[in-house]
Amino acid sequence: MDKITVLGIGNIILKDEGFGVYIVEKLQQEYNFPEHVEVLDGGTLGMELMNYIIGTDKLIVVDAINGASAPGTFFRFVNAEVKAYFQEKISMHELGIQDVLAALEVIDKPVRDVIVMGAQPFIVDAGVGLTKDMEKLVEKTKNLVLEQLKVWQVEPKLKNELTVNTL
Repeated sequence: MDKITVLGIGNIILKDEGFGVYIVEKLQQEYNFPEHVEVLDGGTLGMELMNYIIGTDKLIVVDAINGASAPGTFFRFVNAEVKAYFQEKISMHELGIQDVLAALEVIDKPVRDVIVMGAQPFIVDAGVGLTKDMEKLVEKTKNLVLEQLKVWQVEPKLKNELTVNTL
């Protein structure tokens, strides 16, 4: 069975810059994942992420993406598109992710499938929490991650919010 990692990256004290972290937190709160699927908050880690990604066959990275587009624009890059995307270095975290992916190739443990998705932030400034406009993209992005997992034959189970006790 393929090892799958969903990695949210971002800085939660810079408003919308924390987008990827908020997505994985929502996934962790709402779903239970099979053992071969890891949903990780990568925060602002760089090369340290290698320890968490090594052995991953399929990787989804969620991040705030500065694509020089209108705020709220959604981006999705797959495999070869990811390398082109990294060359532009349009996120503060991409250098670290690019280095991790390159290092994994050097040691002959490349990630076979990589998808990067995210949205152009509205505000990247000191402050905690997403802007209201960026919050509107959280559910859509969460669902796109779940759709990709389903393509990879992973269907996480919703966590039960309420436990009913019967007498």
